This record gives sequence, structure tokens and C-alpha cells, in this order.
Amino acid sequence: MYELLKGLAAWLTGSEQWAGSDGIGHRLAEHLQYSLLATLIAAAIALPVGLLIGHTGRGAFIAINLSSFGRALPTVGLVVLVFLASGLSMWPVYIALVALAVPSIVTNTYAGMTAVDPEVRDAARGQGMRPHQVLLQVELPLALPLIMTGLRLALIQVVATATIAAYVSFGGLGRYVFDGLAQRDLVQVLGGAVLVAVVAVVLDLALSALQRVLFRHRPSTPA
Repeated sequence: MYELLKGLAAWLTGSEQWAGSDGIGHRLAEHLQYSLLATLIAAAIALPVGLLIGHTGRGAFIAINLSSFGRALPTVGLVVLVFLASGLSMWPVYIALVALAVPSIVTNTYAGMTAVDPEVRDAARGQGMRPHQVLLQVELPLALPLIMTGLRLALIQVVATATIAAYVSFGGLGRYVFDGLAQRDLVQVLGGAVLVAVVAVVLDLALSALQRVLFRHRPSTPA
């Protein structure tokens, strides 16, 4: 174990490991690109759905069950299925990552909307607000803490899973895991896993701190 940790430290700190297109800096940038783009696409899909069902109260059963179905999908299996249908491209990776991120965003957005006090909605309507004004000016601001929690959870899940890009010959930090397995290089496998874990933890802490700053005057929301 000592030799393994010593090798890991040397691998992480070696200058050659940070240089070039195979270096940690480049692979990290690729990993973040995949993760952030997939999360943004998922948010563009899931936020309107969660807001709509939370505002109208319609379609909640279908939406939540579809979200649960997406959460249960085997990510690697989905990548392989789309890969066989579309060929060598990043589409299989993005589709799998988006499918992974959507459930958390839909569920938390819906939960945030339903947590809004009905009396607040009634008061807004009583002041003459139209439905879209109630949604955007009253419900959405009050639901934001839980919505941000959903986005944070989705991003962390995607970061941890974006290693699958290397499964279909693309980049990211997963390249070290899959190349290390192919080469039977345990240090490289462990290095890739540690880097992914560190990125996920750092992002989680950063987003959690941002939430606390933005909503410091509101009651805390569950993580």
C-alpha cells in the first residue's frame, strides 16, 4: 500500500503528467466541458418540466415516474446502445449524462414549487398577478433554494459519471481509468479515480458555499 501511495503521489506531481494533450490539465478541461454541457442541456429540459408541473399540479405522476426511470437506466448500457445507433461521436455520452442529470433537477424543482405556501400564491393572484407573473415573480424565487440543490446534485452525479466518455474513445479524466485498466497500471487507474473524486468534492463544496451565500437569510434546505 505504501508503494502504491508513493507511486500515486509521484504520478500526480510529475511535471510530465501535466503537459501535453494527455496531461491532467487538458483531461480536466475536457471532463469539465462534458459535465457542464450535459448539465446545462439537462437543466434546459428539466427546469421547464419541473416548473410547469409544480405550477399547474398536472402531470406530476408521469413526470416523477419518468424521472425515476431515467435514474434507473444503466449509464454504460445506454452509451453502448446510442453508440451502436449513431456511430462514433459524443452523442452517446451526452445522452447518457443528460438522462442521469434530469431526474434530480425535475424532482427538486417540483419539490421546490410544491413547497411554496398556497396562501402566498393566493395573495399574489388576489393582487391581480397573471399566472406567468405568479410563476416567475413569486413561486420561482421561493423555490430557488431547492432548485439549486437539484442542479448541484445533478452536476456532481454527472462529474462522477463523465468518465464513460473514455469508454467510447473520447477524453476526460476517465481516460486514465480506462487506459490504466488496459495497461494494468494500477497507479494510473487510482490517479484517475482520485482526480474525479477531488473535482466532484471541490465542485460540491463550492456550490454549497454559493447556496449558503445566496440564501443565507432563508431557512436551510436539505442537501
